[in-house]
Amino acid sequence: MSLGMAERQGDLLDEVNRFCEQALPANSVYSVLHRERDRLFPDDMFADLFSCRGRRSVPPSVVATVMVLQRLEGLSDREAVDRFCFDNRWRYAAGVGGYDGEGWGRFAHTVLVDMRARLAVSAKPRRIFEVTLVAAAAAGLVGARRVLDSTPLYDAVATMDTLTLIRSALRGLLHVAEAELQARLRAVLVSGDDYASTAKPQIDWDDAQAREQLIDSRARDAHACLLLLEGRELTEPVEQAAQLLASVVGQDLEQTEAGVFRIARRVAKDRIISTVDPDARHGHKTSARSFDGYKGHVAVDPDSEIVTDTVVSAGNVGDAAVAEGLIDDLLDEHRPADATGGATGDETDDDHTEPASGPVSGPAGTPAGDDAEPSDRPVPAEEPAVYGDAAYGSGAFLDLLAGANIASGCKTQPPTAASGLFAKDRFVIDLDADTVTCPGEVTMPIRRGRDGDGIAYFGEGCAACPLRAQCTTATSGRTVSVGRHEQRLADARAEQRQPEWQADYRATRPKVERKLAHLMRRKHGGRRARVRGKDKVDADFNLLAAAINVARLTALGLRSTGTGWATATA
Repeated sequence: MSLGMAERQGDLLDEVNRFCEQALPANSVYSVLHRERDRLFPDDMFADLFSCRGRRSVPPSVVATVMVLQRLEGLSDREAVDRFCFDNRWRYAAGVGGYDGEGWGRFAHTVLVDMRARLAVSAKPRRIFEVTLVAAAAAGLVGARRVLDSTPLYDAVATMDTLTLIRSALRGLLHVAEAELQARLRAVLVSGDDYASTAKPQIDWDDAQAREQLIDSRARDAHACLLLLEGRELTEPVEQAAQLLASVVGQDLEQTEAGVFRIARRVAKDRIISTVDPDARHGHKTSARSFDGYKGHVAVDPDSEIVTDTVVSAGNVGDAAVAEGLIDDLLDEHRPADATGGATGDETDDDHTEPASGPVSGPAGTPAGDDAEPSDRPVPAEEPAVYGDAAYGSGAFLDLLAGANIASGCKTQPPTAASGLFAKDRFVIDLDADTVTCPGEVTMPIRRGRDGDGIAYFGEGCAACPLRAQCTTATSGRTVSVGRHEQRLADARAEQRQPEWQADYRATRPKVERKLAHLMRRKHGGRRARVRGKDKVDADFNLLAAAINVARLTALGLRSTGTGWATATA
């Protein structure tokens, strides 16, 4: 398929164009797209997606405009092409005019599917979003400050129970296996289940023994198939199906002393919740709010409220683990040439709470507490700074920001302890001497591991301590973890107690919440994912951010000039 080109000479007598020019306000998103479409989404920008032979495609500038409006209004592909066909505002924005001209009257919804597929395998899959960011930067709307946050994205599939997972994975393996291998796999099945139907087997579900036998028999089928495949040279689809089967069997089942397989009374840390979308996971936005699916992470310029980057992760990934990818533009610009390292990618939702520190003595022996020297606040607009809630207050991320000379506006949680026991801030941590002193004035050394993290054990001193009941309930005595970023966390806690820091945080960080509300305004394609698989959800979320940026640029009065872009507020 070759590149189709949109008609650039507008018909002055076209009734649709004439009506929309008179009826739509100049700051309408439809008016801005009509006026700036060829600058934002020129057909040549998509030339690499097409060949030089074949029939002409629908002009990419038209398709890109429809994709942006589709995401703004939360429509399915079929609904979007219907709007394009019958809504004069959409036709005006896409530059095709009325039905008597030479513009495209309509096209199939599969054109949108094809465009997304072509973008996904291209060298620049995020080009529509990047165009909005380039225009915003050229208009002076992108500064050096970022606010980070995340929001749940519910998956587009049903969460499966253990039995359904095993049967679905077995059915998938049988489906992708060639005829000879499939016959061998079916020969080792002993349960009598042909795995042809998605329906659960008919048993008395009130009979506990019948349920146990059902789980055991399907687990044995799975193990028999995996044993048959062991050591064989497999095709890629069969290998992937076998890995999925091994994962779902291993995560939920345990074997009793009698050799019977049963459902384990636990939840695996990285549990697969659906064979239809193996990338989705159980997630927790808070301790009391769970969801199934993904997390959409965003970075926003707090002054212009332009989305500067997006990332989608599995639902069980911590916010700080992907934060570096959201601010890579700031890091590239401000990190010293000899700086190395970065935030680790294996942090979870709870990592921002540990390690927590009490009073810490710095290398020069100066206490890092209320008397610590605060940084200059509030942060001026030209100074690079990153803001976030306590999910981003991990030691690794704070260390990354400090190494790039970026001010931190990320909140760091104070240390806590269960049942009202002494929290970690009641202990004095001396990093010079590598010791920890407890409230009972017992000092213990910190035993460091290879990664730099350490633990101080107070077992010997706890036995006769009069404060034991207020400190620990462990029979072996109190232990205190001291991480390799302990000093960085202590400095951050001291800084965030300053009134200037708190005022700047309260004035800046909440702006990302409003932007997330804009992104999640539509349920279809907003809070609820429209597609399956992390890569597709990531691309769809990024396109949604591009549409929201177009709406924001419209509100700011974006217009093209002879030298670039400007806004009415500039």
